[in-house]
Amino acid sequence: MRHRRTRITIAVVAVVLLLLAGAIYLRAKAPPEVARLLPESDGIIYINLRPLRAATHFDKMPVTHSPSYQKFINATGIVFERDLDEVAFALEKMPNPNGPNGPVAYSEVFEGHFDGGRLKKYLASIADAKEMYAGHTIYDIRNDGRTDRVALLGYDMVAVSNTPTPEQIHSIVDRYRTAALSFTGSSLLAAHYHDVPLLSIAWGIGKIGLPFSGSQQKQISVDGVQLPISPNATFIASVRWSGALRLRVEEIAESAQSAAQTAQSLRSVLDLVHAAENTPPGQQMDPNVRSVLNSAKVRQKKNHVVLTASIPDALVRAALTPVKTPPTATPPAAKQPADKP
Repeated sequence: MRHRRTRITIAVVAVVLLLLAGAIYLRAKAPPEVARLLPESDGIIYINLRPLRAATHFDKMPVTHSPSYQKFINATGIVFERDLDEVAFALEKMPNPNGPNGPVAYSEVFEGHFDGGRLKKYLASIADAKEMYAGHTIYDIRNDGRTDRVALLGYDMVAVSNTPTPEQIHSIVDRYRTAALSFTGSSLLAAHYHDVPLLSIAWGIGKIGLPFSGSQQKQISVDGVQLPISPNATFIASVRWSGALRLRVEEIAESAQSAAQTAQSLRSVLDLVHAAENTPPGQQMDPNVRSVLNSAKVRQKKNHVVLTASIPDALVRAALTPVKTPPTATPPAAKQPADKP
């Protein structure tokens, strides 16, 4: 009997360990929480600032803040360069591109280190109205003809939305209440997150036509070469670290023929770049940008086109280094004429 109880105990422990291992595996494969909380949208952008901050120390670089941003820092103690860890954006195309939101409205979820008390006090001081929804206060702030809605989800998470209706901010609050379910999220995330390479520190999913407010016939042109990219094509762009930063952009075209046209046009652009290597010194391309283009490779499989390239660390540091305005030289004082005798 004693041996039987021991076998039962071992079996129960083994089952529990298997369940825990499965939960950990599913959690690792799940999209980041800030992305899972986003509402339904036409595009998603995610950035993990932790590894970027550790590699470049951009938070320690001197930055001159605008007066409005400095006022925000003074009131809340939040410095985004230092305190923001992760951010995800949902992009929603507007039916009227000439409205207050322009062609695209945004919903965002920020995760980082925030002083909730100071932030609530600041939001209350600038809000035009407040709404209680599912136990959370939503602050309505009028801004350039639209309403920015802000909600503190937890001690380390804030949601913002400037969409015309409160539906999106309500959706974020509702998703936050079920955040423990690893695979919750928008339909766009469910359909394409598995296409994002593992360990990507930044990625985006959406259609290239999203920012366009007018004709669907718009095309991208690079050095005079037209890229026949349909506005209805879905793109998955990502940046990950594997000894160096690796850029990957994948187009899911409407057909294999469209994908072949895109691939050929991209190769033509890269050929032009390589042919321009012997340009006069005064017209040479930035060496870091040239390094990216020289490392670029294009491949096609059926209706998928994939562009890959390496991003040198120097380019990342240059992009994050604030531009210093040279001091204005003081003109020399005019020489006074000598007094006449």
